[in-house]
Amino acid sequence: MSNRPQTSEAGADAAPSPDIERQALHDLRRRLPKPIVLVGLMGAGKSTVGRKVASLLECSFCDADEAIEDAAQRSVSEIFEAHGEAYFREGERRVIARLMREETGVIATGGGAFCNNETRELILEEGIAVWIDCDIDTLVERTGRRNSRPLLKNGDPKEILTRLYEERAPFYAEAPIRISGSNNPHLETAKNILEAVERWLS
Repeated sequence: MSNRPQTSEAGADAAPSPDIERQALHDLRRRLPKPIVLVGLMGAGKSTVGRKVASLLECSFCDADEAIEDAAQRSVSEIFEAHGEAYFREGERRVIARLMREETGVIATGGGAFCNNETRELILEEGIAVWIDCDIDTLVERTGRRNSRPLLKNGDPKEILTRLYEERAPFYAEAPIRISGSNNPHLETAKNILEAVERWLS
């Protein structure tokens, strides 16, 4: 997974070949003792980046929110409205535990999942937690593309996201790996995650 240039017989630097990169990714996937679990605020790109990480590793990917919606046959917003956040968090914990038992390669979690004490303990024990950190302006821009965020429906999104960041950052900081997702293409963030995981394993 090193990006260090390879030296050809002629002595010129050349980029690693696709075959070398594929073999490095295969070796990393084989060495992974636990699933990679992406945490962070809504809009950080966990689902999109997670799919790219899984694609690079050629392993399975699951979005925890989508798994919750499939199990409940209702949207996250509908669950929040009908039963409240505490009920949702308990169901979320059970779904994430199931996904980890099923040895899902990469899991993207909802923004509040890692702030639940039991869920955080589970992820830290049985997964490799990666915090995708983003600046507030990036989060506001990305979350503005969808109107299905239940926590952003009643107030100014920037104020809400700023407050949530301040409240949740101490929890996210417990993840052993922290990667910036601001101003980076999602593929670059995915590669940065894999390089950080490789260093963590070493």
